[in-house]
Amino acid sequence: MTRCQVCFRHCQIPEGELGFCGARTCKDGKVVADNYGKITALALDPIEKKPLNRFYPGSLILSVGSYGCNLRCPFCQNHDISWSDQAWEFRETAEYLSPADLAATAGYYQPRGNIGVAYTYNEPLIGYEYVRDSARLVHEMGMKNVMVSNGMADLTVLEEIGPYIDAMNIDLKGFTDRYYSEVLKGSRKMVMEFISRAVQICHVELTTLIVPGENDREEEILELSRWISQLDTGEMLPSGKEIPLHISRFFPRFHMTDRPATSVAHIYKLAERARENLTHVYTGNC
Repeated sequence: MTRCQVCFRHCQIPEGELGFCGARTCKDGKVVADNYGKITALALDPIEKKPLNRFYPGSLILSVGSYGCNLRCPFCQNHDISWSDQAWEFRETAEYLSPADLAATAGYYQPRGNIGVAYTYNEPLIGYEYVRDSARLVHEMGMKNVMVSNGMADLTVLEEIGPYIDAMNIDLKGFTDRYYSEVLKGSRKMVMEFISRAVQICHVELTTLIVPGENDREEEILELSRWISQLDTGEMLPSGKEIPLHISRFFPRFHMTDRPATSVAHIYKLAERARENLTHVYTGNC
């Protein structure tokens, strides 16, 4: 049994078994990415779909995903590959794509406007070794790497992949410990620490999905946006006020169908409140 160091859970994983995320295993006494190179989704997407509005707007990016996640968001739109029982079946059924083949595929689509690779769909940080190895090769081709993440990983993981990542969209799903621990089964503290360092490494945009009755108070979005505005961005931006924030509308799905979709008017209202602290605030799913 060996302890995983990727996120706050520090799972003790027996030989041959999986951690909470369903993607890390113990092999020969060492924790490794069981989902390394095992691909469940591959598509050429608009960069704005990540969402990234201020990083090469109008371009396309090759999006790739595997399986597993270290959160349990009850409204997950990719639950089939992230945290349902079906996701673990991908251990046997997912097709393998080597880092070299992924980089070559990105290059193949470059004439169509592709700028690189986005690691997305499931949580890429739980298989950070594949991100690291692939992103290095993509950089050697002169192309870009993007990561879409929940940000729930140790800073040692961020430092290892950071030199190869050009942009991230990170979910800051709410701003209370109750919401993160009770609803999402995660750690707000770890996410905040990850974001605080990420904004000093590469271009970062943040996303908050507004769930009725959970994180939809004006006071919370004011506190959240104020915290973002005060982040030390190093040499990346003039100040934290320039960090883009996407405020997105919730729709009932998966295990959270007990409440209506967030009203469009409320999303616009929360965006206006966030603009009291931030320069670039966008609304999504409206």
